[in-house]
Amino acid sequence: MPKTIGEIDSDMFKNLVIVESPAKAKTIEKFLGKEFKVMSSYGHIRDLKKKDFGIDIKNNFAPQYEIPADKKKLVDELAKLAKEAEVVWLASDEDREGEAISWHLYEVLKLTPEKTRRIVFHEITKNAILHAIENPRSIDYNLVNAQQARRILDRIVGFELSPILWRKVKPSLSAGRVQSVAVRLIVEREREIQGFTAEAAYRVIAIFLVKDENGQVTEMKAELNQRLQTKEEAMALLESCKSATFNIEDITKRPVKKSPAAPFTTSTLQQEAARKLSFSVSQTMMVAQKLYEAGHITYMRTDSFNLSSLAINTTKAEITSTMGEEYVKIRQYQTKSKGAQEAHEAIRPTYIDKHQVDGTAQEKRLYELIWKRTIASQMSDAELEKTTATIDFGAPKARFVAVGEVIKFDGFLRVYLESTDEENENDSDSNLLPPMKVGDNLAFTEISATEKFTQRPARFSEASLVRKLEELGIGRPSTYAPTISTIQNRDYVEKGDKTGVERAFNLLILKNTKISDATKTEITGNDKSKLFPTNIGVVVNDFLTEYFPDILDFNFTASVEKEFDNIAEGEVEWTVALDTFYKSFHPVVEATAAVKTERKVGERIIGVDPKSGRQVAVKISRFGPVVQIGTAEEEEKPLFASLNKSLSMETITLEEALKHFELPRTLGDFEEKTITVASGRFGPYVKHNSLFVSIPKGGDPMTITLDEAVTLILEKRKKESEKLIKSFDQDPEVEILNGRYGPYIAYKKKNFKIPKTKTPADLTYEECMEIIQKK
Repeated sequence: MPKTIGEIDSDMFKNLVIVESPAKAKTIEKFLGKEFKVMSSYGHIRDLKKKDFGIDIKNNFAPQYEIPADKKKLVDELAKLAKEAEVVWLASDEDREGEAISWHLYEVLKLTPEKTRRIVFHEITKNAILHAIENPRSIDYNLVNAQQARRILDRIVGFELSPILWRKVKPSLSAGRVQSVAVRLIVEREREIQGFTAEAAYRVIAIFLVKDENGQVTEMKAELNQRLQTKEEAMALLESCKSATFNIEDITKRPVKKSPAAPFTTSTLQQEAARKLSFSVSQTMMVAQKLYEAGHITYMRTDSFNLSSLAINTTKAEITSTMGEEYVKIRQYQTKSKGAQEAHEAIRPTYIDKHQVDGTAQEKRLYELIWKRTIASQMSDAELEKTTATIDFGAPKARFVAVGEVIKFDGFLRVYLESTDEENENDSDSNLLPPMKVGDNLAFTEISATEKFTQRPARFSEASLVRKLEELGIGRPSTYAPTISTIQNRDYVEKGDKTGVERAFNLLILKNTKISDATKTEITGNDKSKLFPTNIGVVVNDFLTEYFPDILDFNFTASVEKEFDNIAEGEVEWTVALDTFYKSFHPVVEATAAVKTERKVGERIIGVDPKSGRQVAVKISRFGPVVQIGTAEEEEKPLFASLNKSLSMETITLEEALKHFELPRTLGDFEEKTITVASGRFGPYVKHNSLFVSIPKGGDPMTITLDEAVTLILEKRKKESEKLIKSFDQDPEVEILNGRYGPYIAYKKKNFKIPKTKTPADLTYEECMEIIQKK
């Protein structure tokens, strides 16, 4: 057994602690004495071979691991320190990924059970670290195997599907198991939106005059309890209201309770940070990681709602001391998922009495959100009183209904209210209704009938996509953020805004016995920071859905996730699970590779060019989506134009397609040289003399003006002049340039890093050549 901290001599270090991040190492080091050396592995120290398949299928799916070149020096250093240490403490995170990191360290550093201890903790506090050291365990091979199974299965899917996409759709494409399902959700939602037809109905609202408790006349809003389907019905109702008598038919009062939301899990934190702070999913995880590593919050990859008894007791004490005992209500929330993979506690502050933390503005805002949610989860229900007044006006079934709500006891609402993604058109009245009694007669100032339309399905935001993936059981807390980043990086999905369109609606108003009839306009379909499928994403999705329905099936993908959970629980042998999957998957890959299609996957024939009589089509070329006039079989070569990014291959019209061939356009002269606009393999651009300038995203090559083009040219010149720091007469090919990541030396189409000890502008030609030769 290892010695406890108090028993270890402090004259030399005997304990090596290895964690996966330098920030985590720095925090832990503060809690341990000089006899402990804390080092970081900087994540995984080895992975499946990059260039090869990296899996020996015939040898029971044996993974072939390699240490990346940039990790070899670190591994040598860790191996040397591990040899010197009496005890090596593997302290990576407590989920499957963390367990696998510890196992790789154990294998690569050639550690022995006698001198190795695995320790886990879900918060980086002194008590948690010391408790972990006093209660070490061995490596959990079930968790390791669950991680290996996921990594290997995903490599198999990617390695076998991607070459088929290269041949059938476009070179350099790649496919992933969970990512493909996420893209499918976004593509299908887009098609739902395209196929949606809005239906109209009239919403009727009356404004009545009622005396309040002080005898003053006040307005009260009431809504008709049904929607009217046609303008005729709405007009008829308003006509009947001219002579109707309005009286209170019924008044009901009932108590309403609102309960707080559970403490945060990974997915609910991602959703709420998107809604309240406008954070992207990856941004939330990056900031949460920093808060965890600094010791401010518990582990941020979890699907558990559970809070430890210590956390509940300290939260109770905090609420009692700041708000009073009546605000406390202890709650234990039930975790819906098995939680086999993740930490066994919700995301919460490590010290609940710490209302704020030091750090960046983002860290402070996210911490405050976590603190409020945790506190609110242990607070009393909010108590409200809801009053409903029903107003009769002589119609057989129709009634006007006024609803008022008043908070009797604020409870958890004093601290926090969860946001939603829903767009609610109903006005939320949380005011107390004026005093009234059954039988009272009411007079109205006006009654309006507004034409309203059914809302189309909402496009996914990053947060709502996470919620959908979780609902379907696809992915786990550690995979949501990487999945959403990957589908955007691969250009299958893009996050963006869409300007709404103007729509007319009818408004009828009854006032002073007269009915006005007006046509108004509104903007509908506005989208901000939503996920849109790209043309390539749609084509790849359709291809995979047709030929690999299992991989794109929601239930199948969820069942694979459950299988990983079973492996983590020790209920299933990981190689057996992989063998079952591979035997059904591989034959489909071989069969699909052999299929010959009549035309290119995703190609859509739009019509005929009226000038030449040749076929017009859209398809995916090796450079991306294009419009094509003519076919390869014809004697005359086909004409190609890159498809405008704002257009969809599914909905583009013949007229829109032919506009692509109106380029290049001549805009005019600047500095005695002509400016033209054209479209190339990388999109639309402006050309002036020998300078090419890309038209920014959202710019239209068909409408760009001469002034706008000149502005782009001048901006490009300025940027290029600022890029060059220094050049040399001895060899014009040697240049010191400003880059994205700082200054560097460029020579013969290769880039060379400048040492931090050197000032770029002061470098001589000889010094530059020395740096180049050393590399």
